[in-house]
Amino acid sequence: MQHTRRTFVAGIGTGLGAPMLIGATNKSGSSKPILGEGSHQYEVTHDWGDLPAGLKYGNTHGVCEDSQGRIYVHHTVNAASEKHDTMVVFDAKGRFIKSWGAEFEGGAHGLHINKEGSAEFLYLCDTKRALVTKTTLDGEHVFTIGYPDKSEAYKPGADGKNQKYSPTNLAIGPNGDIYVGDGYGSSYINQYDSKGQYIRTFGGPGKEKGQLSCPHGIVLDTRGETPNLTVADRSNTRLQRFTLDGQHIDFVNHLPAPCHFSIFKNGDMVVPDLFARVTLLDKNNRVITQLGDDSTSDYMSNRKLKTEAFTPGKFVCPHGACFDHLGNIYVVEWVEVGRVTKLRKV
Repeated sequence: MQHTRRTFVAGIGTGLGAPMLIGATNKSGSSKPILGEGSHQYEVTHDWGDLPAGLKYGNTHGVCEDSQGRIYVHHTVNAASEKHDTMVVFDAKGRFIKSWGAEFEGGAHGLHINKEGSAEFLYLCDTKRALVTKTTLDGEHVFTIGYPDKSEAYKPGADGKNQKYSPTNLAIGPNGDIYVGDGYGSSYINQYDSKGQYIRTFGGPGKEKGQLSCPHGIVLDTRGETPNLTVADRSNTRLQRFTLDGQHIDFVNHLPAPCHFSIFKNGDMVVPDLFARVTLLDKNNRVITQLGDDSTSDYMSNRKLKTEAFTPGKFVCPHGACFDHLGNIYVVEWVEVGRVTKLRKV
């Protein structure tokens, strides 16, 4: 995988306490772990969702919920899998509904859902083929955005070779503009209109204001007076906020390896952190709590193990997360056997 996943492993300190793991038995009599504290407590169900026979997860990278409460999981497919569908759809109880998307095998990554009029659409990032594809909820292709060759930032270098491009996640603006994070490529954000026509490029590699290093995740943040783009500037160990036309606003600096975002209607934001924890932030981007923190473990080795080796109530390498309409959280992890965890709000 990308070198940025391994950056900053040594010597990172968060200055934050470990999350609460409450007893072996919770108040409902279940033996499932409870994470969090106060009004932010969650019952843990690892390996949530019943996969159909013949389909085995690869790295689970993206997750979202549609307006009917169905959960979509985007994964790369295990080499031992008989089926090759990368998109798996479940009902709210974890029962399998359908699967599709074999064309994304090996590159399935970012996943975004957007309501447009009376219909909903999925936007999928493919890191292997370097594409962003818009589909219906059944996987019918609407359009595809390829290499950003209209951007001056991506013109061939002196050696005649193209700049690397590998999109990881995207966000949709209030007017339908599409903002694509080139997380595994050249660390730019590329902006398109709702039809996929190029508008501008901003960001680019570096540590200074407005510069990025592995813009792995991105979200439209409407919690303040003015909407902004919040970017998971992962290899710079921070979040960075931009205006909708790509101007730097500020940084949020207390997240070692932020991957992506989901915002609940009360203003809480969940941030999966690749370094073995999930962070909840309030509407002012202050830490509420850390969930399933195992950041002192050898998570980069643990991610290669089988499911039974994972510690209950702890995360290994969280990569994507989303709130559902009830405030439950679904977390998917960058582990070779894939893992989907449901955090049920209690």
